[in-house]
Amino acid sequence: MWNYETTTASLFGELSRTMREVELAHATVPETGHMSFRVHLPLSYATEGGLAAADGQMGCLMKLYRDWKLCGDDTFLRRLWPRARKALEFCWIPGGWDADKDGVMEGCQHNTMDVEYYGPNPQMGTWYLGALRACEDMARYLGETGFADDCRRLFESGSHYLDSELFNGEYYEHKIIPPGSDSNIASGLRHESMGAKDLTEPELQLGAGCLIDQLVGQYMAHVCGLGYLLKPENIKLTLNSLMRYNFRESLWGHFNHLRTFALQDEAAMLMASYPRGERPARPFPYYNEVMTGFEHTAAALMLYEGQRENGLKLVSAIRSRYDGRRRNPFDEAECGHHYARAMAAWTHLLALTGFHYDAVTETMTFARMQKAGVWFWSNGSAWGTCEQSPDGGGRVQVRLSALHGIVLVRRFGLLNYGSVAFHEGRRVTPEQPLVVRVVA
Repeated sequence: MWNYETTTASLFGELSRTMREVELAHATVPETGHMSFRVHLPLSYATEGGLAAADGQMGCLMKLYRDWKLCGDDTFLRRLWPRARKALEFCWIPGGWDADKDGVMEGCQHNTMDVEYYGPNPQMGTWYLGALRACEDMARYLGETGFADDCRRLFESGSHYLDSELFNGEYYEHKIIPPGSDSNIASGLRHESMGAKDLTEPELQLGAGCLIDQLVGQYMAHVCGLGYLLKPENIKLTLNSLMRYNFRESLWGHFNHLRTFALQDEAAMLMASYPRGERPARPFPYYNEVMTGFEHTAAALMLYEGQRENGLKLVSAIRSRYDGRRRNPFDEAECGHHYARAMAAWTHLLALTGFHYDAVTETMTFARMQKAGVWFWSNGSAWGTCEQSPDGGGRVQVRLSALHGIVLVRRFGLLNYGSVAFHEGRRVTPEQPLVVRVVA
C-alpha cells in the first residue's frame, strides 16, 4: 500500500529516502534481487519475510527514481542502484514474473489484493512498465547504456502487448494463464496460505473485470514525470469506463460479501465490476468493496488526464463519507485505521497544479492558470508558493517563493505553454523569490 502515497516524498523527503534504503539496502537479497515485501525487524532479519510482491517490488523501483529526481543526490542513486538493477532482473528468473523476458508479467504475481494473479493483467503490467521506464532512465544516466536499451525494448514490447491483447475497447482485462503446478513457480513468489489452491484452474483472479486499479502504474508514471506507458486514448477510455461501470451514486442494493467501508446512500467507486459478464466463480476477495486509497489513485489519474469533473466528483464522494459526522475525517480506513494508501490524496494537488520538480536538471513546472492565483508547492526539502498573473496578452508573470528551504531552478515552465531558462541557474530562498515572465 505504500506504493500509492505521495505525501511522504512531497513533505518529508529525507524520511522517504530512508524507506528506499530499507527496501533496497536491507530487504533485497543482493545476489538474486528478491525483495521481501514485509520487512522483519531488526533490519538484520529484513529479508526473512520470504515473499516478493510483483507490484511492491516494481513500485519501489519507481519510487527510487522519484526520490532521486526530487533530491538530485547522485550519491543516493549510485549507492542503491546495484540492488535496484538486481530487483528488476529478478523479474526474469526461471519461473518468475517475466521469465520469457518479453515485457509482460505472466508468472505468479503476489500483490496488494492479498492473492496471486496468474497471467498478464493491467495492474501488475503497468507497475512493470513504469519500473522498466524508471530503470531505463537511471541506467542511462549512470552510463549503463546496454541495460538501458534492454529496458526500453522490454517496455515497448510490454506496452504494445497490453494495448493490443488486454484492452477490450473500453478497459484492460486480465488474461488468466494457469501455471499448472507449483514446479512452474519460482521460490519466494507464492504465499503458503493466500491465493489459489488449484493451480490448474486458479480461483481468486480478476479475469474480465473492470478494475479500479488497472492503471496504477500510469498514475505513478505521471507523478514521476515518466510519460505515457500505454496509448493515451486507451487510458482516457478506461477512466471513462471506471466512472460508467464502477462508480455508484449510492450503495443501496449493492451486495458486498466482505468488509464494509461505505454503505447505504453513500457514493463510491467499487474495486471491480463485471459489465461484460464472465465474472469468475470466485473472484479476488475485495472486488465488491470500496477503499479510499484506490479511489484517490483513480481520481488523481483522472485529474492528470484532464477529466476534472469526474476526478473531483470522486474526491467529493470520498470526503463526504469522511465528513466528521459519519466517520473520522482524519482516518480513511482500509484494512486498518490511518491506512497509508489514503495518503495518495496528496497527488490531487500535484495533478491540479501540474507541479513537478526535477532536481537533477533543476527544472520546475506548473500548469498555467487561466486567471490570477496562488498555488502551494513542496519537493520534500523546501516548500513555498507559485503566484501567477496572466496579462491576457499571451504573457504570464510568475512569482516563485520559497517559504522554507532552498530550491535550485535552471528552467521554469508552464505546461503546454512556455518556459524560461537561466544559464547559471537561480537559488530561490525565503529572502530571494524568483520573478519571471513566461511567454507563449
